[in-house]
Amino acid sequence: MGLGIGRLVATASWIDLRSRLISALVLGAFVILVALAGGLPFRLLCCATGVIVFDEWSKMTRAKRAGPSFKFLRRALFFGLFAFLIGEPEAAVALIVGAGLFIALIDRGEHKADWALGGLAYAAFAGLAPGFLRGDDAEGLAILGLVICVVWPTDIFAYFTGRTFGGPKIMPLISPKKTVSGSIGGLLAGVAFGTTFHMALTGGFQPWILVFTAVLSVLGQAGDFFESWVKRRFGVKDSGRIIPGHGGLMDRIDALIVALGFAWLVGIALAGFDHPARAFFEP
Repeated sequence: MGLGIGRLVATASWIDLRSRLISALVLGAFVILVALAGGLPFRLLCCATGVIVFDEWSKMTRAKRAGPSFKFLRRALFFGLFAFLIGEPEAAVALIVGAGLFIALIDRGEHKADWALGGLAYAAFAGLAPGFLRGDDAEGLAILGLVICVVWPTDIFAYFTGRTFGGPKIMPLISPKKTVSGSIGGLLAGVAFGTTFHMALTGGFQPWILVFTAVLSVLGQAGDFFESWVKRRFGVKDSGRIIPGHGGLMDRIDALIVALGFAWLVGIALAGFDHPARAFFEP
């Protein structure tokens, strides 16, 4: 048995998995600590995330070919993130949305800036959604924890369930290794962990949390597939090389970007722009 374990540990798949696990643990611990701190440190992290994601997206999709439109959108993102950093959330959203609509209008006949516009939207959600959800109150920290408790177990259990049970591929042309069994295993884990987290904080069970966590899990997996599709579209293996074992930052947070963006929009619709997290955790 000892020799069998030794051979397993020596395999390339285990070495790759070990690298992924170490990177995930280090990154996860760092994000959790900064999220707990909140305030300026977390806003700085959100802004850095938006900038890095936009840079990775631009390199991956060659969005710089849009020329002046790309430069305009990049500046709009930077100014929007800066407005968010200094505590002007309305200005941040207005700058980014206004710039996006302006370029979409002048480019509608040529479509040269389509990928640059996609990068602006993707990076804005990556930077602003967690920042606006977190805010400065306990409810914001709770909703971040809830989304993480859905997305991370979904990713982990989808990987191990898929490798254990195998079976039909869910989207072989986009992501050849992902299976239907892995997707279902990830979904069940995401709902279980997310619901347990919500019950632990609220002290009771609310039926809507099952639907909400299921949607978050599905959207998180969709975000993963979306990035895989973009990478295949442009013949890119990884979005970058910033994280050992994971490639780029987008490779690690693609599911979180979509799930947090959805939670933010739902929170705005139900509780308003100023305190979106209160839609899920009442003060």
